[in-house]
This record gives sequence, C-alpha cells and structure tokens, in this order.
Amino acid sequence: MSRPLRRLLVLPVVLAVGALAACSSGDQPGEGTSGAGVLRVGTEGTYSPFSFHGADGDLTGYDVEVVTAVADELGMEVEFSETTWDSIFAGLEAERYDVIANQVTVNDERRATYDFSEPYTVSTGVAVVAADNDAVTSLADVSGLTAAQSATSNWSQIATDAGAKVEAVEGLTQAVALLQQGRVDVTFNDDLAVLDYLKQSGDESVRIAFETGDTVEQALALRKGSDLTARIDEALATLRADGTLAQISEKWFGEDVSQ
Repeated sequence: MSRPLRRLLVLPVVLAVGALAACSSGDQPGEGTSGAGVLRVGTEGTYSPFSFHGADGDLTGYDVEVVTAVADELGMEVEFSETTWDSIFAGLEAERYDVIANQVTVNDERRATYDFSEPYTVSTGVAVVAADNDAVTSLADVSGLTAAQSATSNWSQIATDAGAKVEAVEGLTQAVALLQQGRVDVTFNDDLAVLDYLKQSGDESVRIAFETGDTVEQALALRKGSDLTARIDEALATLRADGTLAQISEKWFGEDVSQ
C-alpha cells in the first residue's frame, strides 16, 4: 500500500488567554475541523531534537518523525501548525489541531483535562547550571534560586516545588542564554533535549548538575474523548512491534528511548 504524501502547513497559533476563557463546551469549534484523511498536529518547531527546523529549513525532529509515522500507519496525511509551548494546549482546546506532538509529559493534572496516547518516549529530568556553579548539586540546593522555565511546563512545576522562583522563557535555548548571562541560576529540562543541545552546540558554559530522579513519560496529547486516541494507540503499538519506533529513536539518540 502506498503511503500518503506528507503535507506541511506552518501555521503560527496566537491565542489570547481571554479568548480561551470565553470558550465553553457549547461553543463552535475553532479554526477548522480536521478533514477526513488529515491529522492536524500542533508542535513548537523550536525544540531540538524533537521538533525544529533543519539546515534546509524543513520541520524535522524525533516527534515530527514519530507522529508522521503514526499518520502514515493510519492512512492519513499530516499537517503541522507551529506555536509556542505556552500556547500549545490552548490551540488544542480551540480545535486548531487534533493532537500535540511535542514531548508532552504525562501527569495526573493533564490526564484530568486531556486524552493521551500510550507513551512513546521515556526519559528523566535534569538540572542545568553555569559550568562554574558548584553550589547546586541536588533539589535541596534549588530553594530560593531563580529557574528559567516555560511557564506551563512540568519542569516549571518541578522548579516551583523545589522552592525556586520561575523566570518564564519560551524554551531551552532562551533558558541557557539567561544562565550564560547570570540572570538565572538553574533550568530544568528533559535529559535528551539537554544532552542533544550540549552535543550539537559544544557549549561548555553550562553543565548538567544532577538528575531530578523523575522518570517521565511523553505521549501525544488529544482533546478529552477524542475518537483518534484509540486509533493512535493501535498505530503506536504496530510501530513499536515492527521496530519503527526503535529505528526513529536510534536515528536521533543512538538508543531506543521509546520504552
């Protein structure tokens, strides 16, 4: 069976908080409902190595390849919309896309609001500090410090729970820049993202101080009650069984991070 063509639509999503708050279950759907045969995907496009633009300008990354493989398995084309992390769930709720593929960590608070696929990435959290900072060696040392985090990320919650003041940023690159400038003390993120950043950039001005001890699972996020959830789980199960997820993992990380 021939696979459908992949269709890329870069559609920045900018949603005011007030506009989202005005929506209710009785409101009409937002910008367009997914047409038959099209899987609409929200992603950042700035979060290497998961979702970013390569040297050729095309959207690429681990999550991009995983969700594209899922769409192929479902016999659907994939259509991407790019937005910032702090707007990504608002776009899902406004029905601007059907699924988020952006290393979304599964937790109880999110499960109460959204559907999640079976996890396709397992990783751990790490704390990153300036290379010459020897004072931060565990979560106990973070209390009273300033952490650079995406405001609505699970890493922001980890920083807050550890007693840090959170300085809101759009992503890892901006967080590292604030560390380099001495404007913040620490940032928390996924170890896979941090290790990739250090490898690709060769940046020796920052380092991993410690692991948080949290094993985190990432999955595709969907609106509650979506009829796509079960179908996506079936597709992921097939891709796991036939080795596709392992192959994508090994391409990006040199090992299987999908289970």
